[in-house]
Amino acid sequence: MISVPELSLVVLVGVSGSGKSTFAARHFKPTQIISSDFCRGLVSDDENDQAATPAAFDLLHHIVGVRLARGLLTVVDATNVQYAARKSLIDLARRHDVLCDAIVLDVPEEVAVERNALRPDRDFGARVVIRQRKELRRSLGKISRDGFRKVHVLRGVEQIESAAVAYEKAWTDRRELTGPFDVIGDVHGCRAELEALLDKLGWRHGPAGPTHPEGRTAVFVGDLVDRGPDTPGVLRLVMDMVEAGTAICVAGNHEAKLVRALAGRDVKVAHGLRESLDQLAAQPPEFAERARAFMDGLISHYVLDGGRLVVAHAGLKEAYHGRASGRVRAFALYGDTTGETDEYGLPVRYPWAQEYRGTAMVVYGHTPTTRPEWVNNTICLDTGCVFGGSLTALRYPERELVQVPAQRVWYEPVKPLAAPVRDPELLSVDDVRGTRHVETRFGGRVKVREENAAAALEVMSRFAVDPRWLIYLPPTMAPPETSALDGYLEHPHEAFEEFAAAGVERVVCEEKHMGSRAVAVLARTPEVAAERFGVADGSAGAVYTRTGRPFFADTAPLVDRLRAACEPLWDALGSDWVALDCELLPWSAKAGELIRRQYASVGAAARAALPHAVAALESAAGRGLDVAELLDRTRRRAGNAALFRDAYARYCWPVDGLEGVRVAPFQILACQGRATALEPHAWHLETLSALTAPIITGTRHVFVTLNSAESRAEAVAWWESLTAAGGEGMVVKPAAHVEGRVQPGVKVRGREYLRIIYGPDYTESLGVLRRRFLGKKRSLALREHALGLEALARLADGEPGWRVHEPVFAVLALESEPVDPRL
Repeated sequence: MISVPELSLVVLVGVSGSGKSTFAARHFKPTQIISSDFCRGLVSDDENDQAATPAAFDLLHHIVGVRLARGLLTVVDATNVQYAARKSLIDLARRHDVLCDAIVLDVPEEVAVERNALRPDRDFGARVVIRQRKELRRSLGKISRDGFRKVHVLRGVEQIESAAVAYEKAWTDRRELTGPFDVIGDVHGCRAELEALLDKLGWRHGPAGPTHPEGRTAVFVGDLVDRGPDTPGVLRLVMDMVEAGTAICVAGNHEAKLVRALAGRDVKVAHGLRESLDQLAAQPPEFAERARAFMDGLISHYVLDGGRLVVAHAGLKEAYHGRASGRVRAFALYGDTTGETDEYGLPVRYPWAQEYRGTAMVVYGHTPTTRPEWVNNTICLDTGCVFGGSLTALRYPERELVQVPAQRVWYEPVKPLAAPVRDPELLSVDDVRGTRHVETRFGGRVKVREENAAAALEVMSRFAVDPRWLIYLPPTMAPPETSALDGYLEHPHEAFEEFAAAGVERVVCEEKHMGSRAVAVLARTPEVAAERFGVADGSAGAVYTRTGRPFFADTAPLVDRLRAACEPLWDALGSDWVALDCELLPWSAKAGELIRRQYASVGAAARAALPHAVAALESAAGRGLDVAELLDRTRRRAGNAALFRDAYARYCWPVDGLEGVRVAPFQILACQGRATALEPHAWHLETLSALTAPIITGTRHVFVTLNSAESRAEAVAWWESLTAAGGEGMVVKPAAHVEGRVQPGVKVRGREYLRIIYGPDYTESLGVLRRRFLGKKRSLALREHALGLEALARLADGEPGWRVHEPVFAVLALESEPVDPRL
């Protein structure tokens, strides 16, 4: 049995004809195997062209490097009998911080010669095998010193054919542990404070050590020892918990140094090491040995909860998560240092957390601070307990901080405790500019191009509301596939078929209000707004467009009316704030200038000109001219123009201030601690039905069972009645949230409303319009929907403002026309 790490570089070693390719094909996926012969073929169209070997190995190293950078196990199928060839691959693995194993296939010389003779493409005779065999024999005695983690030697054909390959999880990989966790900061020998913190966290002390009634696991970030009054007591408590399975612990730099000191190594006795050595010397020798073995066995970091949580003593940048190398361990223990020291004689560290953009939460300690604060989805829990500060724990996944104060100053700090540099709620242009990739849990990674980000920055800086209110922007909405029914461009049938094909069993059809899409973020009081959103200007909410702009020069009166209207929601949701997805009516309240310039001007011109054109053509026909076809077309155009004018006029009515303005909420996006956008639509509509204030307009709707022809027919009839009465149409949505690439909603608009979109005479051009390309719109809708849900999920998780703003800004960027960022 050969065991290799799940993430590693596996180097096959053996002469030509030893069976490396057969062995690789038997035990590894085809995509995992990078063959020198294959690369030689790629660069020369001939796998046996030895003149192409240098270029082939350049390509092989490039492909291997790309795979290792992406965290993929990779197998190199080449002879690798020379030290230089193996060394280059070992160096490549080290550059990507992965382990490297060798599998040596050692077959008798005559077997390799015979196998090559049976292959017409191997006409180089026995001399090449003999030379390779000599190089292999010279290597076998010292290959274990090359730098491989392990060298697996298979001797003879029988052993090679009977071998099996298994995979080892990385020691750092504990993704199967999903919590809940209590992550505890640097203890530094403060046993009394640790016990007090465990008590506050709800742990109960029993004969088998502390346990938690909710089955929580304690995670220690290292630096259990040194400086404090009871290093042995802390070690005894933590070791017992680890052995009982109620805790895990990563290595700290103080444990690493104490282990070296206990082993008799020459270390500088400073920074509290003397206290630990003296305290351990007073313990029985067997305890000191147990403690040494425990600390020596601590690993650099843990990846937990499916990769969503990383714990390392000094933190860990994203490229090192789950990796194994001396460089990774050094970063995890000491952080990223410049090699310089400050005026206190302490190492100067790079601010890696300020540059962190990973999706995994990184929890760490090492650098004492006055209070723990979130910086780019990372948090430092070392709050200087031993220096008279406090001992801090983070409840995960709740993201709740729990602290107990130090009993006293146990050790005078060399350097005064410092507060974190960045305000976690402070938004920065560096968070959004340039080409970015935003990770979402609802649709994978979304790319935002630099030229779109530059355009969005223009909108954000000049026109948007205070970005702290921008917790969500709605996605664009795609129409259904083009209808084949006579006279229709859009029809519910295609929307129903699309969702049924995606496996959706039930949908909701909601009346599509002809207004302007609006997001309303409302706080119960200005004090709630200041506490939750950091907006302390006395405002208690914002109402903004789907591009983040305020609807009116002063939206405070509208916010106040909506807050009063939402009074029933505060108790229903158990929240002092709420975010709503709405339509603001009438359309003319926001789009009045657009209507006058783009629509009314066309309607007025048509009404003025076309009757005269019809009269002139009728006169010409009366004189016997053959204008019948043109007359008929002009009459149709006049009729279409009248329908066009009626279409947009239905959505315009006079407003005086807020008099006449209505808001139609149809979805509760979020409230305290909840991304309610993921709730079924029946819940939203029922909850919102409690809003009865005059400013609120309800959203009519019907639910449809897609495998019922009767249910479908009733919905189509409802849609026809809506559109016949002048309504825009309806939005068809899955009744409940659906994972995967399923449209969140499809708009099905009526025949007459579509005149506003495509022009008065669009019904004359249905053949052309049916060839419209919807792929781009559909792709954009899915990406923006994923970004919107990600923003709401981050908000519900209590992530810092910049993290919530990142996917919101990405939606705005995707909606922006690209500009040259150099401008």
